[in-house]
Amino acid sequence: MSVESWSRVMNLLREHAPADHADLPGPATEQMLRAAEARMGIALPGDLRAWLLQNNLDLPEEEVEDPGYVGFAGFAGFPDEGSFFLGIRAIEWLHGNHPMPWRAEWIPIVSDQDSWTGLFLDARDGRIGKWFVGENIATGTYASLADYFDSVAGVLQRIADGTHPYGSFTEGRLVWS
Repeated sequence: MSVESWSRVMNLLREHAPADHADLPGPATEQMLRAAEARMGIALPGDLRAWLLQNNLDLPEEEVEDPGYVGFAGFAGFPDEGSFFLGIRAIEWLHGNHPMPWRAEWIPIVSDQDSWTGLFLDARDGRIGKWFVGENIATGTYASLADYFDSVAGVLQRIADGTHPYGSFTEGRLVWS
């Protein structure tokens, strides 16, 4: 289940990047999720809902510079150097304003700053797909949200072990070189 896999990611951040971990916002509320589902016209799958109820990775509203632009959506550099996890506001915005031909059942969960590339959860089967503007959308990149979170935890563990070629933990932060 994605909750256990996400907990592994959070434990690694807490241990090796406590400053980054402390910056993460709190959970979404059921009310926030129901309202977003109504506006998007789709029910969030159980694992995605459980993840957002643990951590809603939207920036606080007072830090949003331009609410009409997905770039406000998350914490740059997490889960990797060029992208960030989306919170419920960003999920909803990008779901309705995607730069590519988009199916209603594809729910974006990770994006780069310009929404040119990212990952989505397919609400029909729970698989994780990938988009890149100018290329074909790939479905089934990961079998589930839990598998994807396990891969993120694996990267964080390699960084902690000093075996990742580009990442490090420095002064309580995850740093990409």
